[in-house]
Amino acid sequence: MMRTQYSIIVMMMFSIFLFNCKTENKKRAPIDSAAQELSMADNLELKLNNGEKWVANTETHEGLKSMDSIMQAFVNSNATDYLELGKQLSKQTSYIIEKCSMKGESHDQLHVVLVPMLDEISILKESNNAEASNVAVSRLEQLIQQYFKHFSF
Repeated sequence: MMRTQYSIIVMMMFSIFLFNCKTENKKRAPIDSAAQELSMADNLELKLNNGEKWVANTETHEGLKSMDSIMQAFVNSNATDYLELGKQLSKQTSYIIEKCSMKGESHDQLHVVLVPMLDEISILKESNNAEASNVAVSRLEQLIQQYFKHFSF
């Protein structure tokens, strides 16, 4: 039941992400298209741009740097307030989504790493299970590292 709730929340957050991203001369996609893109993002593999890092917009990069700092402070202090961590990270992802100006393949590649982050953040914000939250923290650290391995600004 909890996993279903997470999936619904992730789908809603992803839809918001899709609809808030600025696109060049494009109308907003219908909800069915958002579901297709979510499915597509689940099947895409994070890769480099012909051996080079993808270029992210400044706000996305700043948001991910802030997320990295928040995560490092949390881990280094042995904190256990997962709800607060989830709120702080959610604030950063909202900033990234609101300021999104990426398009094309780099934008699609960002979704590959950002969608799983949203899922893990949902776990932090809604779980009272320390073990699940610890796994989410570990997974978020890995996802943030993947972002920096595949993106620059």
